[in-house]
Parts: sequence; C-alpha cells; structure tokens
Amino acid sequence: MKRLHFFIIKSFIGPFFVTLIISLFVLLMQFLWVYLDDLVGKGLDLEIIGEFIVYTLALLMTNALPLAILLASIMTFGDLGESNELLAMKAAGISLYRIISPVIVLSICLSIGAFFFSNRVIPEAYRKLYALMKSIQELKPEIVVKEGVFSNEIDGFSIKVGKKSRNGDMLYDILIYDHRDHKGDVNVTVADSGTMKITKDKKYMILNLYSGQSYTELKTDDHRKTTYPSRTDKFSNWTIRTELQDMELARQDEGMFKNQYKALNNKQLLLIEDSVSREIDKVREQYSLGLNYFGPVSTGLNQIILHDPTKITTPVLKHYYEIESLVATLDHPNKIDVIESALNTARNNMRSIQVAEDGIRLSLRNYNRFDIEWHKKYTFSLACLIFLLIGAPLGAIIRKGGLGMPLVVSVVLFIFYWIMSTTGEKIARDSVSGVWHGVWFSSLVFLPAGLYLTYKAANDSIVFNAGAYADFFKKLIFWKKKRIIDENVEG
Repeated sequence: MKRLHFFIIKSFIGPFFVTLIISLFVLLMQFLWVYLDDLVGKGLDLEIIGEFIVYTLALLMTNALPLAILLASIMTFGDLGESNELLAMKAAGISLYRIISPVIVLSICLSIGAFFFSNRVIPEAYRKLYALMKSIQELKPEIVVKEGVFSNEIDGFSIKVGKKSRNGDMLYDILIYDHRDHKGDVNVTVADSGTMKITKDKKYMILNLYSGQSYTELKTDDHRKTTYPSRTDKFSNWTIRTELQDMELARQDEGMFKNQYKALNNKQLLLIEDSVSREIDKVREQYSLGLNYFGPVSTGLNQIILHDPTKITTPVLKHYYEIESLVATLDHPNKIDVIESALNTARNNMRSIQVAEDGIRLSLRNYNRFDIEWHKKYTFSLACLIFLLIGAPLGAIIRKGGLGMPLVVSVVLFIFYWIMSTTGEKIARDSVSGVWHGVWFSSLVFLPAGLYLTYKAANDSIVFNAGAYADFFKKLIFWKKKRIIDENVEG
C-alpha cells in the first residue's frame, strides 16, 4: 500500500509543479500588462525587475495555487483512468477513497501552508511590492532622444536632433535651448554633431558638442527696453555637464501601506476591525445626540411665555411632548411660526441624517474590507482542499489526461468559482448580506459538489450521462401520475 501511495503522490507532484508554473506565468503576464506603462522606459536594473516579479508572484499565489491543484488532480486521475490503471486498482479491491487519500493528505498540508503563507508572507510582499511600485512610478523615464523631435526629459534643457547614427552613439544637427536660468529662450546652442552620455549612477548627463555656436541674449531688469544685446560664442569642442533629477530609484517607505487591509495579518486585522467598529459607534452616537428633536416644541413654549406667562401651568408642562396640544394653545401667527420652525428643524435633521448615513456607510464599507480579508485567508486555504475533492473524482470520471480536456474543465470551474467569490465579496462589502455569507458562499457551494463527485466516482455512478438523468425524470413523472391515478381510484 505504501508503494501505491508513493506512486499516486509521484504522479501528482509532476503535473502540480508544471501547472503551478503555468498558472503563475499567465497571471503574471496579466498583472504586468496592467502596469506596463509604469514599467516601460524607466531603465530598471535586473535586480529591481527580479524583486518586482518575486513580490508579484507571492500575491498571485492566492489564485494560482488552487487552480494548479484543480488542474493537476484532473490530469493525474484522468491519466490513470485513461491508461486503465485506476480500473486495475479498483479490480484489486482498492477503493477510490484509499487511492486518493495520499493526495488528500498532501492537499491538507498545502492548505495549512497556504494559510500561513497568506497570513505571514503575502502582507509583507504587498507592502514591499506597492512601495516599490510607488518608487518606480515617481522615477523619470529613461532619456531617449528621437530624430526631429524636441526632448524635454532633461531638466532645464530642450534638445532636438536632426539625425542619429545607427548605434545611436553619435548625434547630428543638434539644437539646444538652455532654460536653466528660467528666463525663456535666451540661450540657444547649435552644433554639427555631438554625443550624450549618462553616468552609471544616473546622477549626471554629459553632453559633448562639436563645431557649433552658442547665442545668448543679455536681458536686463529694465522692462521698458524692447531690444537687448546678444553674444555669440563659437566652439570646436564644448562639454555640458548637468545634474539629473529623479533619474535614480528612490525607495519609498513601506510604512505608507502598513494600514491597508491586504498588508495586515489576521491578528492585526482584528485590532483594526475593533477600532473601526468603535469609531462607527462613536459617529452614530454623535449624530444622534446632535439632532434637534425638541426645537419646535421649545419655540412653541417660548411663544406661550411671551404671549401670556400665566399659561405656564402644570398641565402645559405635563403635555410638553404633546406637540398638537402645545400648538393648539397658540394664536394663528405664533402657530405659523412654530410650524415653520418645525419644518426648518426637520430639514436640518434630514441633512444631518444624510451626512451621518454617508459617513457611516463609508466607515462600514472600510470595516467590511478588513473583515473580508480576515475570512479570505481561511477560504484561500480551504479552496486548495475543495479543488482537490472536485478535480480528483472529476478526472476519474472523465478519464482524459494531458492538457486538453483537463485544462478546459479546470478553467471553466475556476472562472465560475472566481465569479461567485467576487460577487459574494462585493455583496459583503456593500453590507447587502453578512460578511460571513458573502465570503464563504463559493466554498459552501463547491465543497458539497466535491463531496458529491467523490461519492459518485467511488461508486462508479454515471454523472455526465444525460440519458441517466432523463430516465430519472421520466420515472419521477411516471410515479407522480401513478399516485394521482391511485388517489382517484380510492376516491
């Protein structure tokens, strides 16, 4: 039996690592495509690019690992079924439960590891990745001088090149506007040729110009002048050295993202949820105390005091909260004033309530994000086990190996799971339902489906035969008709 278990695990491990790499690669390409504009043309070192990819792969593991388990399990047991090895095991008296038990144990271990990975590694990777992305976004693009187009990427200079050599080392017909003095286009340089180099530390640009002239307009502080003197300098070799700003990657502080819900572990999430919950209760209490419930009543009471102080008797005070009785004691002008005051107070209260609702809704949405992330760390680990319970029996039923049919089935099932998970999270985030119901909805649907498929595959039951289901419904309809006839006969 140990040899059999070793054989099953060995058959599963190979496809698992292959499908995990493929899944990570596909998801990585999609992620890079989204942020392509922020990465291209920045002249990033291989070390920075490698660091960016490693952090990204850590975040993508939440989707790649369950998908890889699903696809690998379908491929493994599909291959065993297609080669009749699964049939031979069953003929030897080994049940499907015992056949897939080593893979289930392995999946449980992966699930436990996935939880600790999502609770410890992913928050750290999230902080580092988005701090690095922020640094890259603020990094200026690499200086690229194009033919016939002014380049303004160098601070204080506007450069135009008529032609470039094939390897790009030599520039011809160079026109440069020097704006370092912030006085406009008063300094112009023309050169027949030249070279431009950036130091290795990307702090300085060195521009060597050959056979050219420099024109400088000598402006003065007297704005009444309309003409100014100028100076022309000819040169055979001239070197311009200028400091470059924001060309070197400046690391952003990871603490900027430490309070975001994806950058926290479960213990930190619970602390944040507690503080946000107290804040929501505080806001509710503040707005409830701030509402003016008795403004119109107080106004009416003041009108009575001004009109006839003798009416302030015990019966009037006794009916202080009976607005109709209070208003009835007033004359017509004072009654109108009380009603208008009541309407204004009601409108102000409505506006205050609306502001309070918007603030509480925003705070509650923020609270739900932290709560959802807390639950997702558990659903991610459980998904690894669920997809094995679906994939293993499904492969035994389909009996098709390779990447063809298993890939199609896996992608369809995973997309369906992803849609249910995303929809449930959105519903939970908007407080349409409880967070627990929204986040765990997809797991509660797929887990019984996996157990059902495992039971059917273990008993060699027909699952994907439409004729079997048609016969079942025919029998059900026939049974109902027979029952109606028996009832009519008895009646």
